Formats: sequence, C-alpha cells, structure tokens
Amino acid sequence: MRQITAVLIGAGARGRFVYGKYAQDYPGELKIVAVAEPIEERRRLAAEAYNLEPSHVYESWEEVFSKAKVADVAVISTQDRMHYEPTMKALSKNYHVLLEKPMSPFEDEVIAMADASYRYKRLLTVSHVLRYTPFWSKIKALLAEGSIGQIVSVQLSENVGYFHMAHSFVRGNWRNSDETSPMILQKSCHDMDIISWLIDRRCLRIHSYGSLMHFRQENAPAGSTTRCTDGCPVERDCPYSALKIYAEGPTHDWSRFITNKLTPEGIHEALQGGQFGRCVYRCDNNVVDHQVVNMEFDSGATASFTMSGFTHDCSRTIQIMGTHGEIRGYMEKNEIVHYPFGKEAVTIPVQVHEGGHGGGDEELVRSFLREVRNYAGGQGLTSAEVSVQSHLMAFAAEKSRLEGGKSVEINNLLPQL
Repeated sequence: MRQITAVLIGAGARGRFVYGKYAQDYPGELKIVAVAEPIEERRRLAAEAYNLEPSHVYESWEEVFSKAKVADVAVISTQDRMHYEPTMKALSKNYHVLLEKPMSPFEDEVIAMADASYRYKRLLTVSHVLRYTPFWSKIKALLAEGSIGQIVSVQLSENVGYFHMAHSFVRGNWRNSDETSPMILQKSCHDMDIISWLIDRRCLRIHSYGSLMHFRQENAPAGSTTRCTDGCPVERDCPYSALKIYAEGPTHDWSRFITNKLTPEGIHEALQGGQFGRCVYRCDNNVVDHQVVNMEFDSGATASFTMSGFTHDCSRTIQIMGTHGEIRGYMEKNEIVHYPFGKEAVTIPVQVHEGGHGGGDEELVRSFLREVRNYAGGQGLTSAEVSVQSHLMAFAAEKSRLEGGKSVEINNLLPQL
C-alpha cells in the first residue's frame, strides 16, 4: 500500500483530532509532511506530533502553495469562510483535496470549486462523513435493494444536544453567521446531504422556519453575570454553566476544544479569559437554535427535517416511508428496523465502528486515500459535484427562513458540471 503524503491546512479541532490523528494511527497510509496554521501554539503542537522540520511549518496556506508541490494531497480544515481560496489554489497546483464541510457559505464559490475539480482533473472530496458510516451505508443499501419500494416520504431529526448547542453555536466558532455560516449549512449540511443521497433525485423546492428563540439577553436569569466564573448566583442551577460543561465533566471531551492545558488551572484560565466562559445569554451569537425544513423532489417524494438545540443528547433519527414498507433508524444506537408491509418487522444488524461520527471520520479518510492511490479520473462518494445539491438546498432553506417561510424554487439553480 502506497503511503500518501499530505499538507494540513488548519490544525484546529478537525485538523488535529481527525485528520492528524488518522496519520498518527495509520502512519503507513498517511503522512503529514507540512502544516499551515496561523496560531503559534497549534503550529508547535503540529510540528511535534508529525515530527516536522521547521521549514515545513507555515503560518499561512499562501506560504505553502507559493512553493513547488510538496505532497500528494491537501487537507483543508480551516474555518468556513477560509475554504475557497486555498482549495482553488491547491487544485491549480495539482493537489487532490480533502475539504472540511461546508464547502463555502457562498453559492458562487461552491459551484466554482466543483467546476475547478473537473478542470484540473483532481479529487475534491467534501467531508460529508455520515455517508461513510455503517448505519447510513446500510440504510442506503436497503433502499437500493427496493426493500420498501419507491420512497414517498422521509423524516429526519437532528438532535444537537443542549451542551453541543451552547459550545459550538452560542459560545463557539460557529455562533455568528456573519463570520461563518448559517446553522442549516454549517451543522445541518450533513443532513441535507443524507436526504439528497437517500432519495437520489433532484430537489425542486424548499420552505423553512426557524429562529434564535432562547439564547438571547432578554432571557438571562435575574442576577446572572457576564461570565460563569464571575460568581454567578444562578450558575449551579444553569444547565449551560461553562463550569459544568468544561471543568466538571469526567472526561476532556469538551475542554480539549477550549485549551491545550488540560489541567484544572488551564481550564479555569481559559474560562476566565476566553469566549467559552461567557454566559450563554450574553454572547454575540445570531444563528438559529431550532429550524424545520420541508422539501419536494422531482419524483414526487417529500422530506422534512427538524434541527433542535434543545435535546438531552446528540443524535439523529430517521423514518423513511415507501410504497411497500418503512425503515426506522436511530443512528447513535445503530438501530435499524425494516417494516415490510404485510410481513414481520426485521431488525437489521449494523456493525459498530468506533470513532467520530459513528466511524464515519476514519472511513472518510481511508476512502479518500484509496481513491487517491487508484485515481484514474472521476470523483468519489462525497465529491464536490454531489455536494453542490445539498449546499444549494441549505442556501434555499436559509433564504426561505429569512423570508418568512416562502417557498424557494431551486430546480433551475443546479449547474450542469
């Protein structure tokens, strides 16, 4: 098996804990030979983790791509609005590209990137990791077998989890759509992609409703303080307490995202001075905390999607109704039940994989590397081309939401790549 070399553009959470970790776990498959990261501490940690020479550690992606090609692939895991330029430059320099989702918060950039992957004859794989999980792969196979006949209707729910909502979309990096992306694109482009993939037809029109209902200053409890570390009198009773989420958990699942000093002192320092110690009612967030989307496809099938930040866990559930049967699934439990009409229900076994996103993170990288090794033209399972539709669905949903639920036609917006 040929080892693939990579330059990592962005050594934050996804870059470090997913793509970088894969290189560490499977050094025979992937080797990171250069890193571009603007934050000094992250650069230092990357250099140590991947044993990089100082000459291969850069502050910016521009420095990397100003030189001759140094690797087989570029893994781009920067913030949403920093995807377009490095992706276009990497493709033009003949790198295959693995790109963090979403592709971009701008429609013209999404289409341009998909077009560039064809012009330069390079892979541009988008990290729609759910397609690579055993759970969603099994459901797709059941549908392909015709197990429920023709798809009539799909209902998908994304339960964000109250703590994940507070971390990522109230206090965190994706709290403000003016700086990153709207919630339906940043968090739920996975779901738009899964619906599009399962139904496998063109989406014609969409309408959507949603708002930022709860995480607003007027909903702050009486007497609460600006930061959870300021002696807030209601902190002990608040489910969104930063002290509870980051400092008192049994693991560092969330605190590892706010500091590299995973000690009580290091975590407390991050909460006192950083964005993650703020009261959830006093942040500069503007993304929705709940949203519903309804879709119609050219086969006549319909789909509905619900996203809510007010759930006890992070999970996804799905119900697919067909002309000859029904499928119900619970992703985090790896539970799938097939209900063929007129027959007994069948529980479908799912091989459980460890790792992020139900094993999808690892399989995404493994699949991408395999496609690079065997590249002979064409695109992969989550290519930019197939991602265009789900991104346009998300753009249409947000447009509809902002226009009070107006139906938005998208059938004429899809490019012919």
